[in-house]
Amino acid sequence: LLMVWPGGLGEVMYSIRDRLLRLIAARHRMSVPSLAEHPVFEDASKQDGTAAEIGTATPPPEIVEERPGGPLIVSCDDIDASYGQIQVLFGVHLQVEQGEILALLGTNGAGKSTVLRVVAGLLRPQKGRVLFGDDDITDLDPVERVKRGLVTVPGGRGVFGSLTVDENLRMAAWLAKGDTAFITQTRAKIFELFPPLERRLATKASNLSGGEQQMLTLAQALLCRPRLLLIDELSLGLAPTVVGTLIDVVRQINADGTSIVVVEQSVNVATGIATRAEFMEKGQVRFSGPTAELADRPDLLRAVFLSHTEVKTPAGNGRRQIAASTNGHARLEVRNLGRRFAGVVAVDDVDLRVEEGQILGIIGSNGAGKTTLFDLCSGLLPADSGHVVLDGRDVTELGAPGRAERGLGRSFQDARLFPSMTVTETIATALERHVDVREPTACAFRVGAVVESEHQVADRVEELIDTMGLQRYRDAFVSELSTGTRRIVELACAIGHDPRVLLLDEPSSGIAQRETEALSDLLLQLRETTGASLVVIEHDIPMVTAIADELVCMHLGRIIARGRPADVLEHPEVVSSYLGTSELAIERSGARSGSRGRRKRKTRR
Repeated sequence: LLMVWPGGLGEVMYSIRDRLLRLIAARHRMSVPSLAEHPVFEDASKQDGTAAEIGTATPPPEIVEERPGGPLIVSCDDIDASYGQIQVLFGVHLQVEQGEILALLGTNGAGKSTVLRVVAGLLRPQKGRVLFGDDDITDLDPVERVKRGLVTVPGGRGVFGSLTVDENLRMAAWLAKGDTAFITQTRAKIFELFPPLERRLATKASNLSGGEQQMLTLAQALLCRPRLLLIDELSLGLAPTVVGTLIDVVRQINADGTSIVVVEQSVNVATGIATRAEFMEKGQVRFSGPTAELADRPDLLRAVFLSHTEVKTPAGNGRRQIAASTNGHARLEVRNLGRRFAGVVAVDDVDLRVEEGQILGIIGSNGAGKTTLFDLCSGLLPADSGHVVLDGRDVTELGAPGRAERGLGRSFQDARLFPSMTVTETIATALERHVDVREPTACAFRVGAVVESEHQVADRVEELIDTMGLQRYRDAFVSELSTGTRRIVELACAIGHDPRVLLLDEPSSGIAQRETEALSDLLLQLRETTGASLVVIEHDIPMVTAIADELVCMHLGRIIARGRPADVLEHPEVVSSYLGTSELAIERSGARSGSRGRRKRKTRR
């Protein structure tokens, strides 16, 4: 039994239950959030009631398909795919022409990365087939696909951290074992494309910056003789200078004859590197055609989660609304803060001051020490030197729980949530600071105060779910969510914590461009409604300059510039070490202005 159904009888019973629920939901035109269902839409002219009454918000956008006319290197035909009982792809058709760069775009949770996993052989489709050239490879395992030239660059980091750069490259050449000429030639090309790797051959991959790790991942892919390169989240969490370098490298790889599919959240970046795009929504391809035409499709390029957000202050918290101007009272101070790792300086004598109601933006290259600074401020790492002062109190010796209890909130680059909890349970856990009754005996006997406290938590959770547009995910497990959706859940948790100081580590990382643009307004609302001070690490320059009262740039653990955003962005050392000259890499969100110096910022005073 377990060989056929690894989940045992429970898996069989839940599978039958979910199928019955889907049938009932489809018959009654209902939305079942816990099943991550494929929504059914009606023609607007045939609707008898409101959209809410039939479980849909709007009719789907019109499908536009302009398929390639030349020979194909890969095609997906009517693909259905699921993770366990959760179906993610519904009849997906995808075609990639030989020699082209195709951008795969879409809303968060649309199934973009899942498509790459199906093509790479990492996820077997329930229905449909995958063709590589003229060969049906649907039943081939990932190793056989790599041998044929179908190579994947995974999202995030794809290196072996305990191995050196040289060992990672040697391991990646497993297909070419014995072909010394090819390995020598390819390594020479890699060092030409990525000079930092040649200088750090003896360095462990875990000690590389995020950008260098992404370079090493691409270098490993080149040693596999790719005919088709699948790149998941090219610019995720990377500084503009690194993104500009990677864009040039991708173009060069394509010019050498390799076809490329790149998953991107930024439409601006995708438009600059690909001439054709496929746009996905809710597990289906809704658009296939020239990338430039997507700019004229507001029905597709829209914020799904943050389009109509309004931050509400929990009743009775006594917090006042505050104007955007600051009053000179420091909420968070960092004095001469320093931290070293095995002799390597990560944070070097840093001083910061965040005033009440202020939004401070922090930018800097990968490996500049920004996240380490947050770890020191939040108490996750002890400081080697210096002090952290929260609301006038020295909390340097206080641990992370104590600082959180005093109103310090924190988000992470990788959305550290509880995978086995549902979205509702995760947000409720984030409200722990505001739970009135925590005595376990009272909870065991369900006394009146406990019940009332639980009702207050449940009401606040519902407010946050509505605020963040997470209604259809309220009963889904965090482990079932896409990267971008987990990021939205993490933001809901951060807002629910109701912090006096909120540290946000790359909040736009992994979410679609329209969500990033809506995020700016959400953070300004949060500041104005709660009076919280915000410190935001961000690589999306239009987004951080739109909200920041002051901007700080870090490099090699030190602050090299601070002041008004426009002044910092024009600082020569900031341009050379971080921004570079590629407008395509800098302007990942917002309208493409073509001039960094003329970028308009929102008026906050």
